[in-house]
Amino acid sequence: MNAATLSALAEPNRMNIMELLRDNGALTLGEIAEQLGLRLPQSSKHLRVLTDAELVDVQAVANRRIFKVRKERFAELERWVQSFQEAKEEQFTRLDALLSKVQEEQGDPN
Repeated sequence: MNAATLSALAEPNRMNIMELLRDNGALTLGEIAEQLGLRLPQSSKHLRVLTDAELVDVQAVANRRIFKVRKERFAELERWVQSFQEAKEEQFTRLDALLSKVQEEQGDPN
């Protein structure tokens, strides 16, 4: 997981492109621009950033460029997010143990 991935996804138009590709599979540059109401140069710029961040693959077919999501990059992102969830769960486990200890001490008349 690297900063380029998060940076690429931080821009709303690029996030919309990723969601569009996720929901529709492979799309051409023109289809993406049309469905999102973007100009072709603007769409091309955003897709270049997503391609450089290795979030999308591009395939040239005749004079068309077809884009699709690179799912393995999202598996890396999922593992990265999971590491934070595991740390949070560990904190809750420690808090639960501490609360149990306090309850035991309060219930003990000694």
